[in-house]
Amino acid sequence: MAGNVAQAVCFERLCRASQKCVLTAAKLSAQSVREQSRAGGLVHLLSLVGKLRGFPAPRVQLYGLHLTSRHVAESLQQGHQGMVFVHSRKDTGKTGRTLALKALQEGKFSLFDCRDHPKYGLMAKDVKKSRNKELQELFDSGIGIHHAGMLRSDRNLVERLFGEGLLKVLCCTATLAWGVNLPAHTVIIKGTQLYDAQKGAFTELGMLDVQQIFGRAGRPQFEDEGLGIIITQHAQLAHYLGMLTHQTPIESKFTDPLVDNLNAEIVLGTVTNIREASLWLSYTYLFVRMLRNPLAYGVGWEELTADPRLEGRRKTLVSDAARELEKSKMARFDEKSGNLYVTELGRVASHFYIKHSSIVMYNDLLKRHMSEAELLSMMAQSSEFGQMAIREEELPELDALARDACHFDIKGGPENKHGKVNILLQAYVSRARVESFSLIADMMYVSSNAPRIARAVFEICLRRGWSSCADLALTLCKGRVTRKRYLPTPLIVFEPFVSIITMITLTKVLNHYLAVLAGRANEACLSAARASKPLTAFELRLWPHQHPLRQFEGILAQELLFKMEDRGLWMERLQDMEPDEIGSILRHPAMGRVVQDCMHSFPSLSLEAQLQPITRTVLRVQLSIQPSFQWKDRAHGSGMRWHIWVEDSENEHIYHSETWLLTKKMMHEPTHTVAFTIPIFEPLPPQYYIRAVSDSWLGAEAFLTVSFKNLILPERHPPHTELLDLDPLPLSALNNPTYQSMYSFSHFNPLQTQAFHALYHTDENVLLGAPTGSGKTISAELAMLRIFNHYPGQKIIYIAPLKALVRERMNDWGKGLCSRLGKKMVELTGDFTPDLRALLSADIIICTPEKWDGISRNWQNRTYVQKVGLLVIDEIHLLGADRGPILEVIVSRMRYISAQTDLPIRFLGLSTALANAADLADWLGINKPGLFNFKPSVRPVPLECHIQGYPGKFYCPRMATMNKPSYAAIQTHSPLKPVLVFVSSRRQTRLTALDLIGYAAGDERPRQFVHMPEQELEQELVSIKDPNLRHTLQFGIGMHHAGLTDGDRTTCERLFVAGKIQILVATSTLAWGVNTPAHLVVIKGTEYFDAPSRRYVDFPITDVLQMMGRAGRPQFDRQGVAVIMVHDPKKSFYKKFLYEPFPVESSLLDQVSDHFNAEAVAGTIGSKQDAVDYMTWTFLYRRLLQNPSYYDLEGTTPEDVNEYLSALVERTFTTLLADGCISVSENDEIESLTMGRICSFYYLKHQTMGLFAATLKPEMDFKQVLHVLCGVAEYDELPVRHNEDKINTSLAGEVRWPTDTRSADDPHTKANLLLQAHMGRLPAPISDYVTDTKSVLDQSLRVLQAMTDVSADAGWLDTALVTMMLVQSLMQGCWGDESSLMMLPNVTPEAVSQMASKGFQAVPQLCQAASENAAKLRSCLTDVLGSSRDAAETIQVLERLPVVDIRWRHPHLVQAKPKGLEGAPPPGQEYQVEVQLRRVGGKKTGSGLARVYAPRFPKVKEEGWWLVLGDVDTHELLALKRISFADHTTARLTFPVVNGAGREMAGVTLFFMSDSYLGLDQQYFVPVPGKQQRKPGQGQAQTGKGQNSRAEAGRSQPDMANRHQSSHGDAAQLAPDIEQMSLADGHGQVQDVSVEAKAQRNNARQRRG
Repeated sequence: MAGNVAQAVCFERLCRASQKCVLTAAKLSAQSVREQSRAGGLVHLLSLVGKLRGFPAPRVQLYGLHLTSRHVAESLQQGHQGMVFVHSRKDTGKTGRTLALKALQEGKFSLFDCRDHPKYGLMAKDVKKSRNKELQELFDSGIGIHHAGMLRSDRNLVERLFGEGLLKVLCCTATLAWGVNLPAHTVIIKGTQLYDAQKGAFTELGMLDVQQIFGRAGRPQFEDEGLGIIITQHAQLAHYLGMLTHQTPIESKFTDPLVDNLNAEIVLGTVTNIREASLWLSYTYLFVRMLRNPLAYGVGWEELTADPRLEGRRKTLVSDAARELEKSKMARFDEKSGNLYVTELGRVASHFYIKHSSIVMYNDLLKRHMSEAELLSMMAQSSEFGQMAIREEELPELDALARDACHFDIKGGPENKHGKVNILLQAYVSRARVESFSLIADMMYVSSNAPRIARAVFEICLRRGWSSCADLALTLCKGRVTRKRYLPTPLIVFEPFVSIITMITLTKVLNHYLAVLAGRANEACLSAARASKPLTAFELRLWPHQHPLRQFEGILAQELLFKMEDRGLWMERLQDMEPDEIGSILRHPAMGRVVQDCMHSFPSLSLEAQLQPITRTVLRVQLSIQPSFQWKDRAHGSGMRWHIWVEDSENEHIYHSETWLLTKKMMHEPTHTVAFTIPIFEPLPPQYYIRAVSDSWLGAEAFLTVSFKNLILPERHPPHTELLDLDPLPLSALNNPTYQSMYSFSHFNPLQTQAFHALYHTDENVLLGAPTGSGKTISAELAMLRIFNHYPGQKIIYIAPLKALVRERMNDWGKGLCSRLGKKMVELTGDFTPDLRALLSADIIICTPEKWDGISRNWQNRTYVQKVGLLVIDEIHLLGADRGPILEVIVSRMRYISAQTDLPIRFLGLSTALANAADLADWLGINKPGLFNFKPSVRPVPLECHIQGYPGKFYCPRMATMNKPSYAAIQTHSPLKPVLVFVSSRRQTRLTALDLIGYAAGDERPRQFVHMPEQELEQELVSIKDPNLRHTLQFGIGMHHAGLTDGDRTTCERLFVAGKIQILVATSTLAWGVNTPAHLVVIKGTEYFDAPSRRYVDFPITDVLQMMGRAGRPQFDRQGVAVIMVHDPKKSFYKKFLYEPFPVESSLLDQVSDHFNAEAVAGTIGSKQDAVDYMTWTFLYRRLLQNPSYYDLEGTTPEDVNEYLSALVERTFTTLLADGCISVSENDEIESLTMGRICSFYYLKHQTMGLFAATLKPEMDFKQVLHVLCGVAEYDELPVRHNEDKINTSLAGEVRWPTDTRSADDPHTKANLLLQAHMGRLPAPISDYVTDTKSVLDQSLRVLQAMTDVSADAGWLDTALVTMMLVQSLMQGCWGDESSLMMLPNVTPEAVSQMASKGFQAVPQLCQAASENAAKLRSCLTDVLGSSRDAAETIQVLERLPVVDIRWRHPHLVQAKPKGLEGAPPPGQEYQVEVQLRRVGGKKTGSGLARVYAPRFPKVKEEGWWLVLGDVDTHELLALKRISFADHTTARLTFPVVNGAGREMAGVTLFFMSDSYLGLDQQYFVPVPGKQQRKPGQGQAQTGKGQNSRAEAGRSQPDMANRHQSSHGDAAQLAPDIEQMSLADGHGQVQDVSVEAKAQRNNARQRRG
């Protein structure tokens, strides 16, 4: 020993003698450190003294302890603390005891004593509370221990003691050097050998660990210098000396996890082939070190010289890794092309961070049917537990745990590390008590990793369709974070089992989940648990044999739960028991109610399913879900996830699976519907099972058996029309040079040729089904030309499903067909409403379905409806879509009109290829010569279709993974030709465009998609308003969605069609709108967010076909390519229906109530039998017989059909009766009521009328009327997109009337906020809200007009006037109680105050000043507004405002009109007043109605007015007329002799109310001659704000509604717009919408008196 010590001393002297050594005895001056820091090194402003000692291996431990004790004593003598680093947990305590013993032996114990410290007494109490005996024992010696096997609380306590100076020496493992920042003056590394469990041998301590440990010595903020000592073997002395005196490079270990990291990149989408993988590898540190130190990575110098960038070696590395992934099914590797494709297994591994070796093991061991023991054993063998070590001291406790706490057999026993993991898993679930601190630490590690491994196993089983194994794995991995709220912080309830200190510690460590509980389960429980039961969640720590109410253990005590289990009070029994009975059995009466409350809060669902066969092999399931429990925030949090899957009873295969989120708000809704499709096979299986399993609650699941016993499959469809091999017809076949000149081609295509005769030479009804891009529009033109040739006086109605299609037809035919043939064409949509003269003179009317439905409802009074000779319905296959009921009603009504008038109407239906075209043809009255239903593959331009499946449960990450393949598809299929990329949302257009730009920049060709000069591009960018679009256009990528302005969209369309930009990223509406040709179409995802259901749903198959049709248009391309990227589970569905025709079913049942009401108003339906007869005209009636199960029809006999239709009619009339739309007499006759007429006239939903009946009342204020407006059913479909609830919450704090933040995700709340923000002129928080505001305003006018009529019918004067005021406010975008000056341009609140000081407080005063002294007013406005240009603009608007002169004749008595009601009394007398209106001011263009100045309203509107007669004393509305006039008009209104109070009318108040402008209303008192007058000065006009023309609206803040702009929606302005047009005489027309209802009631009351 003396020789060795002398050897160490000599070595120290030798080191001190060396002056050139970089580290002389490991001593660095502060100056050299500063110089190194300036050179870029690590900054340590301190002196470091280190000593290296070497010894022979056998004596290292003995001499190590001796030298450790000596150097520790030296450091303590100098007043410093020391840290001794050892390499095992056991050695920390051993070293501490040895140091304490040597200090006693050498008489140096006083150096360690800390009892004089002022905090010693306080800290000693904390130490005594610790369960760690070694810690308590060594604390009195001033020595502490620290390692990962200690409890977190004990480690924190030690760190605090050492930091306070209550410990002089700390014996710890190396984890302390990397974890806690705990410095000391002296740091000793006692030995450098540590055991590597993976290698099964001792290895040397790494240099990084040495440097990190030495870093704990002499930290600048604590010490001026530090001392570091390494005690190692003599053989390693030179190694560590060299490592310390020379900088040692850090080598890469990236080759070991290369397979896992490559899989992660493939899943992410950044690597799609070997070339990209090789490039990705070049960004790693591995590549850098391979270039600098190639020999360490097996690269020879010859290889490096021949390949300086090591491209070959990189390719070899990633190819080998890709082959491993291919072998383990984690990816697909095509070695020929080098492409890499993600698989579901690879996605699961990446998402749950599962190692490749674990996946390989799962592939071998995971089976369709597994027992609980097998599944646990497999999980225990996961590579994630590979570092688990077996310690001899743990074996006895592991044996005890295996015997007492494990319910399933342990394969391998506790001597095997997999067996140890298995034991710890089961012991953790059993809440067994663990004594050993090392086992506690191991259990913590195992329990934290087991849930994600179990979740990965569940996902694998689910994707493979293994129902039983998936259920087993889901039960294993259940858990939810919110469950921790149930466990009280001190866990007092478990105090008898473990110490309170341990409980508090473990509560902090694992958020109450790792509470170490004693296993009190008796032998009976253990034997029951060992029975074959599914496993339970690791987080819940429950076995299935235990009571499910244990999940409420924060509410129910343990003793109570044990009693419930012992006495058999299981869930089924508790459901039928009363609280008193429960309390009696438990011998705890007070807890009976608590147990029952927990029972009612336990999650449960009720399931019902409706089966709808689409074809004989595809079944649609409409699953109705009804929550049947009480929601408690404490128990259920903000939402609950459920797994829904459909499995076969015979082979236990899962045919469909999805997750469904149940939120607290959804609990208030009665039912929720989930729709999906599943395959069926013939012969039909007896049944399928639908299961809804909670993701987080044990035992919470619903089960539904779906029997196929009475399922009737649809009839087999007839074959398609064969495309004949005909010679293409030349244009000369038209026999009309003028017609021939309209077309630029020379011959018709094969489809047009085959249908030419039927279209052009016969009057046959025709159904033409062909793929998009087949020239169906030209086929429609052939039928139109026949009308022009043979029936020149008849009209052509062209119904297009979208406004975008209407505009395209208007542009196309306006430039071509109409201009060449001299025909007149009008557009009829919500945006454009022609006058009656234009409609009468038009040859072609192009309209949307809603508009024609509204017009044709009153076909008896509209001659132009009866002159229709040809009805062209484009995209008639949309019968099965949302707007299908309107199309169905239109056709049914037009066929009915044709039958009633004996005037033939020719029907032409254009659609994609259909499976059931014969049914559609039969409904349209089409015979065999007029039926052309070609196969989907029949296209004039060949289309190459690629369907790519992408895994991933969540929508947004899945969309992100599609961006790189989209770019690859562009480079592969269309590197130079136009490309259309369809996405589902506006946000996705931006994200996709930015990613494409990024990939192009990565290829160092960022401007490859720009095909125009730089100067021209800059000129185009000047006009772009959207900043995102301006950015993407610079790279040749355009965006197209409804959130852009019309100008931006038009610019994008023009640049794309011209080929100046190559890529256009658009939402799906573009597919139906502008004809934008493309060589390649990429459909990036086939799902969109459906706001009402708050989930992602699939696009209709027709939409996908329409998008595909944009590829390879005949006049632009010779071929086309479509790449469809779908969710992987839906790949087979799209493969089937993209190549096979899709059957069209009726969707009339969803809206039959509204259409029955409309027909009742029109007189078509007058009884229940009429309603049944009406149904026989519909397409629904045809499909009922062909596919009865789809419509829930049990049989096809005439009796079954009659019973079905009768029940449908009865339900519908009951609904309409409840909403006040109709009345039903005793003999089943139907009479339309005022509510029903208003509903039909304004094209509203019957639910809206029900809302009006329930909420409208007399004397409502502005806020109440606004609330009713925003609650209508028309806003039900307003989407609240992702995170918009947060925007709504923020906006609610800015508007006048705040809304309830709990309803921030409600569409009606959003409508309220949008309207308030519009009137308050608040900026839109995001661009989507601008479009949404337009949509909400578009709907609001007709709803408010209906509210006015309902109020007038009820005689509520105040409510009607406030509703009119709200109309004015929405038109002008300002509050009704603000100054009317705010509607003028350039006027701000500050300007209003300045104008008031100059005597101008209202608009009429400015109008008068403009007419009397315009120059003076201009000067005044210039001073106020600060600009002569602004003043001129304001005066120009003032000159446009209408000034109306009102005169009347004195009221006189007339005979009242009879009511026409059976049993009504004879009519008496009433007063009639004649009102003359003349426009005496206000410029207007043309002879028609003047257009309103409303820059903040999204649509053009013509001026309209209300004439109202009211009694201000009784607040009665006596009469109301809506009028619109160009120059002058006369209106007659009647009112009763007595008012509602029974007094004779001495006079009435006349209100003249604008429907557009604020401040232009007029109010008059009209006296009755010969009656005593109430007040003088009658007949004096009062302009501006009449006393009742403005109801005082309190300060409010409206709710805001988000309406997703969709070119499908066109119900904003319908029939009312047509009704209010002026006639040819220029004097106007008076409209009587809802007249004198209250007055008639008063007359009747008077006569009865």
